[in-house]
Amino acid sequence: MSQSSVRRMPWTALMDAVRARLGRGSADVVGSLPVRDHVNVNAGQPTRMMGFDQSLVWVTLSLMLLGLVMVYSATIALPDSPRFANYTPTFFLQRHLISLVMAVAMGAVVTQIPMASWERLARPLFLFSLFLLVLVLIPGIGKVVYGARRWLPLGIMNFQPSELAKLAIVLYASDYMVRKMDVKERFVQAVYPMALAVGLVGVLLLAEPDMGAFMVIATIAMAILFLGGVNGRMFALITAVLIGAFGLMVGLSPWRRERIFAYLDPWSEQNALGKAYQLTHSLIAFGRGEIFGEGLGSSLEKLHYLPEAHTDFLLAVIGEELGFVGVSAVILTFFWLVVRLFNIGRQAIALDRVFAGLVSQGVAVWMGGQGFINMGVNLGVLPTKGLTLPLMSFGGSGLLLNAIALAICLRVDMENRQLMRGGRA
Repeated sequence: MSQSSVRRMPWTALMDAVRARLGRGSADVVGSLPVRDHVNVNAGQPTRMMGFDQSLVWVTLSLMLLGLVMVYSATIALPDSPRFANYTPTFFLQRHLISLVMAVAMGAVVTQIPMASWERLARPLFLFSLFLLVLVLIPGIGKVVYGARRWLPLGIMNFQPSELAKLAIVLYASDYMVRKMDVKERFVQAVYPMALAVGLVGVLLLAEPDMGAFMVIATIAMAILFLGGVNGRMFALITAVLIGAFGLMVGLSPWRRERIFAYLDPWSEQNALGKAYQLTHSLIAFGRGEIFGEGLGSSLEKLHYLPEAHTDFLLAVIGEELGFVGVSAVILTFFWLVVRLFNIGRQAIALDRVFAGLVSQGVAVWMGGQGFINMGVNLGVLPTKGLTLPLMSFGGSGLLLNAIALAICLRVDMENRQLMRGGRA
């Protein structure tokens, strides 16, 4: 008996058993079996995905949970201050935990939304974010904290429209590049409309004022234009214009100018007690932490020396309590996250899914850029700027939008896997 006959025997025996059971011919049986030869990953109905990037999920959850622990550590002593006398020691922990649960739940929902839906929503969502940026500037509606009108009080949280604007610009810029792919070599048709959109967002953000958010949004838009294939000379021109614009804003703003000078000489008596107060105490915190840290909960700088220890300067508390080892772990985890998101985007583009790929890479720039600025500020590498550490710092709207953005990237990866298993979009 030949080897091919031996290999056919199990299948022949199976078909004989089926015919005996149903009393039909083999052709009848085969013809009656329902066969599904593809999965439409862009359908309007949620698709049950059989595979997802578990490493991405666990890394994201790890950063969130470490952030929860460190926010609690940084805020447990705040009620000792007259400003927070009416708060309980667990107030910020409870608020952050509620935000974290909401973020994870919303992320789970977002993974069920096909990328085709996000492509259709890109422009309406961008317009909605502009509406909220205008709304927050209206007296009586926007909430003022430390002289900045950046928040919309929603009861369960103070929502920050600039966080939604970051996600909106990722989606809008990605959709824009797909639509302008044929004219990406022409400045007026490819770059000028996007520059106007980013400029409008910038005007609204600087009116709050929130220069940090504008820097992140401008970086995201530029990166997506570059990754989308915009001419290198045009990209260099845009970069030069933006650097000049930021330099002009700093030069024309006395308090921004003073902050830059304080950053250059933080240890002078005038600066250490003034504009560089946060920076000097952040550096003291890192110095106290040394290699392995003072131990969880043992920070002294969080005891009313380091302002905003639970938001902008959370990394300094990590440095003091967990030391160089803890800070290095956080930096390497963010590095892995950014590289993974870029790889997901590159894979999507290789599968001819340009919008999905640019979205994933845009989120990578968002997480990496904002994380780099926050870490640089904490470590004294960059001038002090009010930006939180993604996924970790206290702040409901930031945590919520970070989770949604990463859930969209997870959806990109899930659809990539479906296509590589033989499905089709």
